[in-house]
Amino acid sequence: MELTNINTKAGIFGGTLLSMVFNISLDDILFTVVMASIGASVSYVVSKFLNFIFRYFKK
Repeated sequence: MELTNINTKAGIFGGTLLSMVFNISLDDILFTVVMASIGASVSYVVSKFLNFIFRYFKK
């Protein structure tokens, strides 16, 4: 009984994953990569800027 449950879960997961992979276009992936890069860059710059401001006013 337990083996059937595992096979069912694996089948559902595999089917869902494959249907998602075939429905995602290259444009969506590139857009996600670009937006993630922009978000990471902005986060880094803002954290460095705030660190500089806090150190400046701490003196």
